[in-house]
Amino acid sequence: MTVGTVKFFNYDRGYGFIFNDAGGADAFVHITAVETAGLPGLNKDQRVSYELETDARGKTSAINLQAA
Repeated sequence: MTVGTVKFFNYDRGYGFIFNDAGGADAFVHITAVETAGLPGLNKDQRVSYELETDARGKTSAINLQAA
């Protein structure tokens, strides 16, 4: 799993981004991934571990979130 830091998360819009601590591109995260993980939410500078998934449209996003 990749470990990163929440860059921002906008609850009204239902998405945010996670900075990859190992470098590389930031990961998009959707509210459904947060809800599926059972997390109460994501806060700026919170550390999380996650996996990346690419959907049928070629969009990559963070899934399987866990508080780190």
